[in-house]
Amino acid sequence: MRTASKPGPCLAGLDVGTTGCKAILFDRAGRILGCGFREYGVNCATPGMAEQDPEAVWGLCRKALRDAVEQARTRAITALSISVQGDAIIPLDGSLRPLHPAILGMDYRAEPQARMLAQRHGGFALFKVTGMRPHPMNSAVKAVWLRQHAPRIFEKTRRIVTYAEFIMTQLGGEPVIDHTMASRTMAFDLKKKAWSDDVLRRLELDAALFSRAVPSGTLAGVMNPRLARELGIAPGTRLVTGGHDQACAAIGSGAIREGLGVISTGTAQVLSTALNGPALSRRMFDSYYPCYHHAAEGKYLTFALLHVGGILLRWYRENFAQAEMAQAARRGCSVYQLIDRAMPAGPSPLFVVPHWNGSGTPRCDLQAKGAILGLTMASTRHDIAKAILEGLTFELLENISALRACGIQINELLAAGGGAKSELWLQLKADILNRPIRTLRCAEAACLGAAMLAGVSSGVYSSLDDAVRCTVATQREFQPRPELVERYAERFATYRKLYPALRPLNATL
Repeated sequence: MRTASKPGPCLAGLDVGTTGCKAILFDRAGRILGCGFREYGVNCATPGMAEQDPEAVWGLCRKALRDAVEQARTRAITALSISVQGDAIIPLDGSLRPLHPAILGMDYRAEPQARMLAQRHGGFALFKVTGMRPHPMNSAVKAVWLRQHAPRIFEKTRRIVTYAEFIMTQLGGEPVIDHTMASRTMAFDLKKKAWSDDVLRRLELDAALFSRAVPSGTLAGVMNPRLARELGIAPGTRLVTGGHDQACAAIGSGAIREGLGVISTGTAQVLSTALNGPALSRRMFDSYYPCYHHAAEGKYLTFALLHVGGILLRWYRENFAQAEMAQAARRGCSVYQLIDRAMPAGPSPLFVVPHWNGSGTPRCDLQAKGAILGLTMASTRHDIAKAILEGLTFELLENISALRACGIQINELLAAGGGAKSELWLQLKADILNRPIRTLRCAEAACLGAAMLAGVSSGVYSSLDDAVRCTVATQREFQPRPELVERYAERFATYRKLYPALRPLNATL
């Protein structure tokens, strides 16, 4: 008589992004068993502001987890880990309840505080210790802004956390922060792997406000039994510290060695790459490239960032694509597939400078504005859509060149995140960047990376290298087309002139 085989381990990755959360259950080979997704908004009511309700985000995370469990039809989850958006802060009271909306990484109201810190304490000196330069996105600078602009809230604050600790405590774990998230705050000593007393003194912040820092992949508890019952999960699921979404996406793409770049397009557009040691040169500082701990122990990570990626396509969808939205609803397909199909072949006759939320690296000009150039009576909205994709990709090309000047060579490129679902955009990237782009069998690299950390911690994998061997595989390769490489090289030469020409005008707007 044949007995039923015991099901293999099930690992969960929860990705808490800026505009949506995704929960995915994987088997040991990295195959998706179940998936849940929920979208939420960002409050940008005033210039520079970007806030959201963390408890509402947590409520949607619960729903995404429940959907994933129901789809997977399994109650047994070995372990769960979290990938989270970077740089948001949430002030908590003594009972670990939020006192204020989450102030997101893309909230730039702390620009005066960042500028003051750079002038008073020396931006490069802080960078040499923390791998972060004073910038309004950084968590510690946001805490200074909160102290100055919401003193009553700050007086009641007993803990300032990121989404990493907040979601972990809601799941039932300890409020600990992993090294990737701690080293993004600009208050963490990169080499000592500890909160910097000197930096916190300069910021006039008490070290007691911050959580205990531990490596990614550290056991932080087990899921709250009541929550497990609500989600339909058997008791005992281990909760494991994860990491910053870019660090988790790098792991889920297999990017734990130098020379391999991961283009991750979610809300933002990010090009990340692993480093064998800290890169803290003046050129890195001047180019606004961070250096922080990788979720792969002993490695470091840097990335090029543009705060708009998928969110800019959503802006296009909401303002120009009503017809495609209605058609997608009728046909039950993705609106972005329909937008792609309507785009013109070859380069757009227009240029889009995608600085809707300031420019990204290597300039980080907070006064930069978005622009659409070349409009004529013959222009169509489809020309604008194609020019948006081109402009975002031109920004990647600028950063590959700037990283090379910093001594960081990227030889191979992988695509992850929502942008990896668009074959048109993947081919466009190959043509503009003039190098092959490979897709992953699992494009949801951030969730997979978190699940891999959970699996290593719980013994499902013997090491992170073993996890990569078991789960990460490439799927397709998009090769540059020589005729379009040449045409886009000419377009890029023009594109590089646009920001310098627009900069003095933007300062007056």
